[in-house]
Amino acid sequence: MNDDEKGKRFLELIDDQNNFQWKIVAKLTSLISSDWNSDQLKNELETLAENHSEITKELNSLDDKGSIL
Repeated sequence: MNDDEKGKRFLELIDDQNNFQWKIVAKLTSLISSDWNSDQLKNELETLAENHSEITKELNSLDDKGSIL
């Protein structure tokens, strides 16, 4: 992958990561409102956190030279 492709992918991943962060905040807010009693919200939150983690791993792998893109 050349530097232009890495840069484009980086920006896509940052956008995806930001969207997941907002979804996580929304689910946490709903879960707190339910007094932590919603298994469905807990499962959805777990899935969102896993997706966020995968994006973070891919972002880190793009920076193979230890520099900021």
